[in-house]
Amino acid sequence: RPYSGVRPGQRCQAGASSAGAAAGGGGGASNKMGIAAAALARRAWSPATRLAVAARVAAGPSLAVAAVAPSSSSGACVGSRVAASWGGHGRGYASNVFQNQNSRLKAVAEASETSGGKEAAAVEVVAPPIKLLTSAESEDLLKIRHTTAHICAMATQKLFPNAQCTIGPWIDRGFYYDFFYPDGFSDKDLKLIKKQMIKIMNKGYPLRREEVTRAEAERRIKELNEPYKLEILESIKTEPITIYHIGDEWWDLCAGPHVETTKMIHPKAFDLESVAGAYWRGDETKPMLQRIYGTAWGSPEELTAYNTFKAEAARRDHRKLGKDLNLFSIQQEDVGGGLVFWHPKGALMRNMIENFWKDLHLARGYDLLYTPHVGKLDLWKTSGHADFYAENMYKPMAVEEEVYQLKPMNCPFHVAVYKDGYHSYRDLPIRYAEMGTVYRYERSGTMHGLFRVRGFTQDDAHIFCLPGQIADEIKGVLDLTEEILTTFGFTEFEVNLSTQPEKSVGGPEFWDKAEGALKEALGAKGWAYEVDEGGGAFYGPKIDIKILDAIGRKWQCSTIQLDFNLPARFELSYIDAENTKQRPIMIHRAIFGSLERFFGILTENYAGAFPLWIAPTQVRLLPVTDAVTPYVEETARRMRAAGVRVDITSHERLAKLVRNAEKAKIPVMCVVGEQEAKDGTLAVRTYADGDQGVISVDDVIARCDAANKGKLEKF
Repeated sequence: RPYSGVRPGQRCQAGASSAGAAAGGGGGASNKMGIAAAALARRAWSPATRLAVAARVAAGPSLAVAAVAPSSSSGACVGSRVAASWGGHGRGYASNVFQNQNSRLKAVAEASETSGGKEAAAVEVVAPPIKLLTSAESEDLLKIRHTTAHICAMATQKLFPNAQCTIGPWIDRGFYYDFFYPDGFSDKDLKLIKKQMIKIMNKGYPLRREEVTRAEAERRIKELNEPYKLEILESIKTEPITIYHIGDEWWDLCAGPHVETTKMIHPKAFDLESVAGAYWRGDETKPMLQRIYGTAWGSPEELTAYNTFKAEAARRDHRKLGKDLNLFSIQQEDVGGGLVFWHPKGALMRNMIENFWKDLHLARGYDLLYTPHVGKLDLWKTSGHADFYAENMYKPMAVEEEVYQLKPMNCPFHVAVYKDGYHSYRDLPIRYAEMGTVYRYERSGTMHGLFRVRGFTQDDAHIFCLPGQIADEIKGVLDLTEEILTTFGFTEFEVNLSTQPEKSVGGPEFWDKAEGALKEALGAKGWAYEVDEGGGAFYGPKIDIKILDAIGRKWQCSTIQLDFNLPARFELSYIDAENTKQRPIMIHRAIFGSLERFFGILTENYAGAFPLWIAPTQVRLLPVTDAVTPYVEETARRMRAAGVRVDITSHERLAKLVRNAEKAKIPVMCVVGEQEAKDGTLAVRTYADGDQGVISVDDVIARCDAANKGKLEKF
């Protein structure tokens, strides 16, 4: 994985060579030594020198070895370090390389020759990538971030005594603290707060845990005039109440954990990032608070790596790319928030995604459905959504003395289709699939581009099967999930199995069988997984699949959920071999999750430089003179006839034409001059790899056609 995105010739290549064999082909250091020796075999050094260099590499953190060569003038070696950029020269192609550019090790190996002379070789070894761990992945970082949040609050109240504290939790890669402070904090204020925080860190105050009675905690909070803390105290149901002190200077209601002293927070390993408004308790009817966001790490190097990560994430932001590439818009002022408009290019891509999805499902034995966008409220009462999901649903509407509801889920409608027929055990499994649009209420402050919207399309499917078919059906869903996600370039997954919670429906025999079937399917698939004990829904266990994107972020996409609840609520049945009614098992599953959200993830994964097969414009023809217009138009006609998506731009200087095509991230750019028109060729340049030379029109069409049929990323 660490080599992903590095071009051929830039990394060690393991192979059969005498040097590699001499170094040893086993595991561990000997294997590293053999790989390095093989990679250096083509250099103009003696075998002894190559093996000495390889041995030094094997002893260090060798993820990549630079291409090096002896200098002809001095005998010294000139190193050329591996370039591990974001996806190859910043183009946006998927690669999960996160190198610490400042952490390098120079190794010099000397080997004596039989002639008595010496030659030297310098090998530059790139250290392992810095891992930007989340708080859930590192207890140490969690403590650092939690303590830094407390230090932030202490510093803020020292500088702004009227600021009232509310809550200050750690988050994935940092922390935030909310204050009631109507005047608001400026960027200048954040700088002052940061300076004050550094002073507190340098003081080395101990963090001390204290247990007090509820009455004592209440007395202290009232003494400080902290009404929000009083409300938090009222919400704490356990005793004793725990308090954490920073020295004798400041304290907060807190369950921990924390570091031992403020000196353990490196003053150059944290930062205050921004300030934003946030309603108390997330309720827009309550006061607006000032939320200070920050990040904290174990070392300055980690902070530097995180800032690089943030800058790269900003470059890939799908909201900006969606506007720049004219893919979609959300017109909040004129139409409403959280409602997506797919522009022609984005709509074309969506259509290709949907067609690919539908064709694959039909080939895997699914039946496609289309269901309404509204239904009677009674349906949602029967399903339980009206009781358990009401806060995420829009208000019902009256229609001719009946009450209707915009659908927040597709499940009850698929159940309605199942109930409309008579089913024998021989008919099962039945697999229904739909690209179904649903509508869910999201607060205005929670919406975020395509990632969180109010109207979206789920790639929903529901499988009705016999208990003995669960494992095979789940295995089939896992296979289909892998095929779809890998086609779009996502090849690394994190899998979680969530088991029976404390409160659930269905007897233990059903849960044991269901969980066993999920484990059996995952075992047959050969996927490693983590078990989330008690994390299942009340109506059945589930599998969640997260994908890893080009810069190492995890995204929850696919879910496979067993359901004992809806079949019972809707009284679903089939006739078994004994001619008696039985209850089928229902499997919910979504692979993209939400088509809108997946499109946002896809956009950020490729930084808008989409794979050739799905790019809205695959080829752009760039005529340099009007004299070649007939040839260019005929070439475009031939390409379109072959299914290649092509456009033509002209009447600008060539440099500007190419620059505009690069900005639009067009995969293939073809410059056409009089010589190309005469020869029936095109001067081809690709966004991914630059100049490709002069290629015949037939060959360009054939390569694009191969990309379309093979779902290929590059030309």
